[in-house]
Amino acid sequence: MGSHCESSVKIPPIKFTKLFINGNFVDSISGKTFDTIDPRTGEVITKVSLGDREDVDLAVRAARHAFDYGPWPRMSGSERGRMMMKLADLIEENVEEIAALDAVNGGKLFTLCKAVDIPVAARTLRYYAGAADKIHGTVLKMSKGLQGYTLREPIGVVGSIIPWNFPTTMFFMKAAPALATGCTLVVKPAEQTPLSALYYAHLAKLAGIPDGVLNVVNGFGETAGAAIGAHMDIDKVTFTGSTEVGRKIMAAAAASNLKPVSLELGGKSPLLIFDDADIDQAADIAFRGMFYNKGEICVASSRVYVQEGIYEKLVKKLVEKAKATVVGDPFDPQVNQGPQTDKKQFEKILSYIERGKREGATLLTGGKQVGQKGYYIEPTIFTDVNEDMIITKEEIFGPVMSLMKFKTMEEAIKRANTTTYGLASGIITKNLNVANTVSRSIRAGVVWINCYTAFDVDCPYGGYKMSGFGRDFGLEALNQYLQIKSVVTPIHDSPWH
Repeated sequence: MGSHCESSVKIPPIKFTKLFINGNFVDSISGKTFDTIDPRTGEVITKVSLGDREDVDLAVRAARHAFDYGPWPRMSGSERGRMMMKLADLIEENVEEIAALDAVNGGKLFTLCKAVDIPVAARTLRYYAGAADKIHGTVLKMSKGLQGYTLREPIGVVGSIIPWNFPTTMFFMKAAPALATGCTLVVKPAEQTPLSALYYAHLAKLAGIPDGVLNVVNGFGETAGAAIGAHMDIDKVTFTGSTEVGRKIMAAAAASNLKPVSLELGGKSPLLIFDDADIDQAADIAFRGMFYNKGEICVASSRVYVQEGIYEKLVKKLVEKAKATVVGDPFDPQVNQGPQTDKKQFEKILSYIERGKREGATLLTGGKQVGQKGYYIEPTIFTDVNEDMIITKEEIFGPVMSLMKFKTMEEAIKRANTTTYGLASGIITKNLNVANTVSRSIRAGVVWINCYTAFDVDCPYGGYKMSGFGRDFGLEALNQYLQIKSVVTPIHDSPWH
């Protein structure tokens, strides 16, 4: 396992560090700031304004005014779509700078941010921009003497609380469909990764999106995040993050104005590899499914079930891949895995690795910190694992894979479903009947067959069970930000019914 630390990419100067409220960058009311950290070194990148309840109030007031009286929900869908297209163009024009912000702030690979995360944000905006003028209700075939139709109306002010693992993707996964419907937003980026969100606020203004429509309040979950969850004038909250915080948001929504919530929460996703799988392809899919983005991905294939006929061969391949992984500076194009996002997450992952060893799992490879500074961890693989172990039950959110062996399809299905989560799953087989049966039997929101992390903006994404509810991506996502209103009128003397 090598490590690289030199980097040829120059980190751009950080231009935006304040809160963005009602079309302007402003200091927080308290004047307080907090440090945003470079996970490569643990050192401070810059200070960012610290938003709190009062700042959320100001942002909500701006969003409410923009929704109740401003042009955004009143303009045609095609006009909204045109501004969203303009924002997508601006993102692509600034791809290098934004990719550098996510890389330095979140420890994400610069080349992947540039090739995937930032272009996907632009694509997401264009997809929903195209949907903005195609949101319509239905004409109802009501009983005699009545004419009815439905309207799909924007829900109003949306509070969006996003995580730190995919700061850009998550920003637009929520903001793009909400904007398309005519809603206004207050976005709270994760405190670990606020920098790209502020840059997007700046670009939205340049794209002509009216003041108050898109507001960004940096701050901590227990203050700014809690204020969004409990706010009496927010009409909808959408959240991606941990199940533990998701519960708090739901409770706050229930205790305040009973606002609807959408939650995309944790996962402990199973990947089932059958004997007929191509070993090299299976090893590649399993490895990338777990270690993509240093394991900080809610759909990570952290429970890998391998049929006994190919188990030994596959384990050998996975260990080889882990040992060949280059861990180091995410700006170095030779590097495969950057640092974990922050110190807290880094320490949590290492404590889970120790827990796995104590529980009797066999550590095949990895398990240690890489280097003396920064939050780097070796790709880690455990075997001799069972469903009763904490490392199999709880989401680790780091580069830690658990490998297990199974005999029959029925056993694999049963064990795959032995979890409180239900976000994603994968199947690797050449047998169509196995693929069909297993995909219908696993209780999860996404099933990938002979692939993994195959996301697309047209493919709805969300969980079963304690992985939450509601769907991001796809046309389905628009429903999160729309109300259905039925309008009924009497029809007198109609010649037909």
